[in-house]
Amino acid sequence: MKFEWRKQEKNLYIPKEKPELITVPQQKFLMISGKGNPNDEEFSEKIEVLYSLAYAIKMLPKQGDIPEGYYDYTVYPLEGVWDLSEEGKQSNILEKDQLIYNIMIRQPNFVTQEVVDRAFENVKKKKNHHLLDEVTFVTMEDRLSVQMMHIGSYDDEPQSFDQMKKFIDENNLEIVSLKHREIYISDARKTEKSKMKTVLRYRVFYKH
Repeated sequence: MKFEWRKQEKNLYIPKEKPELITVPQQKFLMISGKGNPNDEEFSEKIEVLYSLAYAIKMLPKQGDIPEGYYDYTVYPLEGVWDLSEEGKQSNILEKDQLIYNIMIRQPNFVTQEVVDRAFENVKKKKNHHLLDEVTFVTMEDRLSVQMMHIGSYDDEPQSFDQMKKFIDENNLEIVSLKHREIYISDARKTEKSKMKTVLRYRVFYKH
């Protein structure tokens, strides 16, 4: 049976539209880093190269290359961990050119560095993208986090962050850092802004 994150991992990807506490397990990602405005062409190119690798891994069996433990699955959604440069943190307004990001696509548990290397080779044969060598394979564990589903434009996210910070204060929690994670459930190219779904997440810990 095909593994579908929307069904099997609802707690991680389809939360409610109000803050909640969750423990995020260790996860594997294809990741690429950058700085600047996410509306720029370079950001789109980085997304493109991530997806080319993610689908190359999924399609390995069609090349006659079946990784150990492979199972059919739906490719995971794009995620981003966002921060600001020191200069950006000193500004009273959000300057998108000062954004620092790591964007990534989660990988199933069977994926190893060896599997990723095979996918790299397959992508290079088809199109040796100039950003390909900037992609890394990493393991991350966010652990205790506060998350909620944000419905609407990315520009309206501060309203949801305010709800999350209130929840954090009321539950004796503290944010690890002002970095936050976004998981893009909707395709921004095809979805009306008012209906876009984005999971927002802060890493937190309990105050002593």
